[in-house]
Amino acid sequence: MTADIKIQIKGEKESAQEFIEAWKQAEKGNVPKEPIQRLYFQDLQTLLKVLTPRRLDLLKKLYHQGPLSIRALSKYLERDYKNVHQDIQALEQAGLVFRNSAQTLSVPWGRILAEISLAA
Repeated sequence: MTADIKIQIKGEKESAQEFIEAWKQAEKGNVPKEPIQRLYFQDLQTLLKVLTPRRLDLLKKLYHQGPLSIRALSKYLERDYKNVHQDIQALEQAGLVFRNSAQTLSVPWGRILAEISLAA
């Protein structure tokens, strides 16, 4: 079974408060059965800068294809190596793509769940 990752827009104070609350719950013994993987962005503009349509397509194809090198991925996507390399750097920095010891890339997430609050 593959994991999900939840993406949200939250400021530093909100995400820090969520961490503190999770810590308090863990101290009480209230630990979730499965950890919830989360990725926070400061604002919608930053989220959309990282998760462009081309990068989402790259994530989907890499997930389905399995571990690949950047060169193999660029050939598979029929895209320029340099552009794929830049996209991979951004996605690695965000924590959405991982390298193994053989330096091949993979996506562990079966779903990316985005949550945007209108009340914030």
